[in-house]
Amino acid sequence: MFTGLIREIAHVKSLAGSTLSVRAKHKAKLGDSIAINGACLTVISVASDGFSVELSPESQKHLAMENYKGEVHIEPAMMMGDRFEGHVVQGHVDAIGVVESIKNNGNSFDVFIKIEKKFIPYVIPKGSITVDGVSLTVNEVFEESFRLTIIPHTMRETLFKNYKKGSRVNIETDMFARYVAHILAHKKSTLSWDEVDTILAHY
Repeated sequence: MFTGLIREIAHVKSLAGSTLSVRAKHKAKLGDSIAINGACLTVISVASDGFSVELSPESQKHLAMENYKGEVHIEPAMMMGDRFEGHVVQGHVDAIGVVESIKNNGNSFDVFIKIEKKFIPYVIPKGSITVDGVSLTVNEVFEESFRLTIIPHTMRETLFKNYKKGSRVNIETDMFARYVAHILAHKKSTLSWDEVDTILAHY
């Protein structure tokens, strides 16, 4: 599990076949789970200046692979007792979004991102979403897109500074919205609020 708070911007050394090697300050261990641009990946080797992870063909098919070069976001998985910030993130990318526009408001930036219409029900106004591993709050939801407001600090300290119209990004929608939608889709009767509370109590 992750929080969507980027711990470091690492640098890609190489991507050969299914092996992605990065240069990072974080001292990873074999078998560690690390989110890279929001995708949970497993460390398969370590080096003095970083580590390598496995990117299966299935993963590569569902990720914005053009962003796995240059700089990448990394977040190690949470450990028991860690302070919980951000929101509950699984590291399971379920959509690729496309940046439609970025509007500079002076003290913030409005970022509009388009995704497939089928994922819109999992994007909740004032709820949480993960963009390339960054935990953010959704301000508005439209038919096929949503609006985020990014503060200058986030814009400077993350890869948002590199995004432009047409940039593709990894999206993880709200986990709870996905779970409730899945249960409703496979349940004949209406889900009660008590049942919703029971589901949420498990997380």
